[in-house]
Amino acid sequence: MTDLKLLIDGRLEDGDLTMEVINPATEAVLRICPRASKAQLDKAVAAAKAAFPAWSRTSVETRKAALNAIAGVIEANAGELARLLTQEQGKPIADATGEVYGAAAFFRYFTSLDLPAKVIDDSEGRKVEARRRPLGVIGAIVPWNFPLILMAFKVPAALLAGNTVVLKPAATTPLSTLRLGELIKDILPAGVLNIIADANDLGGELTKHPDVRKISFTGSTATGRRVMAGAAETLKRITLELGGNDAGIVLGDVDPKTAAPKIFQGAFQNSGQVCIAMKRVYVHESIYDAMCEELAALADAAVVGDGLEQGTQLGPLQNKMQYDKVLELIEDARRHGKVIAGGGAVDGAGYFIRPTIVRDITDGSRLVDEEQFGPVLPIIKFSDADDALARANNSPYGLGGSIWSADLDKAWSLAEQFDSGTVWINKHAELAPNIPFGGARQSGIGSELGEEGLAEFTQLQVINMAR
Repeated sequence: MTDLKLLIDGRLEDGDLTMEVINPATEAVLRICPRASKAQLDKAVAAAKAAFPAWSRTSVETRKAALNAIAGVIEANAGELARLLTQEQGKPIADATGEVYGAAAFFRYFTSLDLPAKVIDDSEGRKVEARRRPLGVIGAIVPWNFPLILMAFKVPAALLAGNTVVLKPAATTPLSTLRLGELIKDILPAGVLNIIADANDLGGELTKHPDVRKISFTGSTATGRRVMAGAAETLKRITLELGGNDAGIVLGDVDPKTAAPKIFQGAFQNSGQVCIAMKRVYVHESIYDAMCEELAALADAAVVGDGLEQGTQLGPLQNKMQYDKVLELIEDARRHGKVIAGGGAVDGAGYFIRPTIVRDITDGSRLVDEEQFGPVLPIIKFSDADDALARANNSPYGLGGSIWSADLDKAWSLAEQFDSGTVWINKHAELAPNIPFGGARQSGIGSELGEEGLAEFTQLQVINMAR
């Protein structure tokens, strides 16, 4: 028996199955978690479908009140949720606390939005309005790197638009989401929000379910392709926020001492397990050696450890599969470049890897061409900014990127040519709930956040009346 429950149709219930959740800092079992069966998934979808007609007819103000109430519960239980998040995900407790409060802020942000009808024509002969209607049941699938904040990219917008939701957290980080479900179960009518956990075996079933009208998925590009294929069976809507191989381009007029800490943060936050982390950095030859030295010094000084320990800056990789992948990429990088900081695992239990800097490496090596999703940063030398931009764009991905320069006009001009959903200038990986976010090419389809993200949870309906 587990002390956490699934949330289905307004009731907390045990899973038909159970599974172990591992603490990545210790490799020990953290908790036994309820695991939903296919029958429980179907029950959750049925509950969401049954709840949809009444919820979709509620006023927008009623929905906003519910979102505000959820935000208040998150804030009131921030300490408990943050500790659980650190234990299951690995990130430092300060970062986990920030994620929890960030999730609450995202819920509150969506209460500032509305879905007004837009009058297209109001002439003597006709009246035409464009309206935004809810879709129905939304399947929300969340990854393991930011379980709560990425949930808050999806759930508040879906609910505000009048949809009902079946939420599925990642198999390795379900605990904080399930606990949140317990805390907020009485805020919404039964069936409006359902939370299940699985062992990576129900995503396909949710994606192809005939009663689900849209899938909002954040995860790898490989899994995103499977989501898209499954959704195609019923032509359901999809929003896909997928992998990235974000490049930073650092021009020669940048001061390495000033920029290096910001670049380090952009690359190594959450131990590099960020979809929009800087995963390769192109540095002009005139400052290349100095930038390598600054980044290596920051990597050497970083405190790696259990996220619950005071002073920890970087926690473990979240799971063994990702840990093994990153170590393999580091070993491959040794054959193509020079490791000048880090370079391996930390002795003892836990999926810890020292932050690693690799210089004298170039395009064509795995570490540069692939998404590492871990604490490793390749630094590539360039002499011509246009050539660096072409190399940065020569990727199947296009999630984000950044330009670093003291010449803001030059930086803006280069940013306009960056083939990615977001381009930052003199910063990297900044997100806010009011700023739309989405990827280009194989980094995704559609947008999240902002007014654009809210609209993606709706059906555009045009009413055209003759007079």
